[in-house]
Amino acid sequence: MELKLKTISKSGILQAIAKAETYRYLNEPEETESICRDVLAVDANNQVALRLLGLAIADQFRGASCDRCSEAESVFQRLADPYERLYYTGLLHERRAKALLRAGEPPRMLVPLFEVAMTYFEQAASIRPEDNDDAILRWNRCVRLLLSLPRTEREGAVELDVADGAPVG
Repeated sequence: MELKLKTISKSGILQAIAKAETYRYLNEPEETESICRDVLAVDANNQVALRLLGLAIADQFRGASCDRCSEAESVFQRLADPYERLYYTGLLHERRAKALLRAGEPPRMLVPLFEVAMTYFEQAASIRPEDNDDAILRWNRCVRLLLSLPRTEREGAVELDVADGAPVG
């Protein structure tokens, strides 16, 4: 048997997107990712598939060096809407920081990642659609998380290279 990917029909995209969303709700990001890649193979600029793909990749973050942060960021940069690009890039950095925290990284190492996320959320909030407070809600969650850290962890934060999470200098 030849192992070759098959192409879905353009008329099946909406149903495939619905399945991808269902798998994401069921916490099966690998399934979501696979479906989104199938959709993007026939509609390379499908905004819903791009958004779901970036989220599915971020859902797989474990706080390891093999997390595909730059891949998720490049997916989010393909979003056409400036608000969505900013919001989802902020979400990416927030999720990366949370994954690293769960993996046991010292909080002082992660404060800069949360701050980067908050910068994106702040920029997104400044251009948000009317009645869309998502960026503000994410900002507030980051603030609450940072305030829950011991003061010494917040004040002793190191500067990180956002691209790879390594200390600068």
